[in-house]
Amino acid sequence: MNMSELAQALREYPTFHAIVQNGKPYRKLDFTAGNSDLLTHDLSETVDFSNYVFDEMLSGSAFNGIGGYGEDRVIYRHRKHFTADSEKPRSIHLGVDIWAEAGTPLYAPLDATVHSFAFNDHYGDYGPTIILVHEIGETTFFTLYGHLSLSSLEGLHEGKTINAGECFAAIGPYPENGDWPPHLHFQVIRDMGNYRGDFPGVCNASDQDYYFNLCPDSELILRINV
Repeated sequence: MNMSELAQALREYPTFHAIVQNGKPYRKLDFTAGNSDLLTHDLSETVDFSNYVFDEMLSGSAFNGIGGYGEDRVIYRHRKHFTADSEKPRSIHLGVDIWAEAGTPLYAPLDATVHSFAFNDHYGDYGPTIILVHEIGETTFFTLYGHLSLSSLEGLHEGKTINAGECFAAIGPYPENGDWPPHLHFQVIRDMGNYRGDFPGVCNASDQDYYFNLCPDSELILRINV
């Protein structure tokens, strides 16, 4: 299966269940250098970053935030997890983020089984992470859910069935979610390779064509217009 076949299968699939169902409208968020307001804030402390997102960008949590696929994000400059390789710092975002309050339930967009899961417990990492595997006809692909609550991992086992529309996880609080403002990192993956419970969600600009070929825009499933 190549990227165009996966993208076509996702476009033609009639209906995906909403992953977040809290009834709030969506607002697109920009974490690139093009957001001049962002550059005036010191977001190195998670509490300040979270207050900026929810109080200012989302007008006191009146909205869910969404966006990020293919963004060249300046926010990673404060996270050693993305800058440890000084020659190839990572800043290109490969998923779509949904910014919503900690504890927000998450629902499976379509039938799935659990591929793998892990607690990626490093500052700036995914924190609790679940990867599901799906089939549409003869097309197999994966979805990754990062920055979850630790309780989301309870009772899981590889191969567990998750039904379409089933609540299977929740957005986690910081610091257990990788020490980020509460949000879901949602990513579609064509081929997991040897990864289990983890997969790059941010890459170096020089590698973006390779990863874009593995990870189509998650909006193909989310279908949220803002």
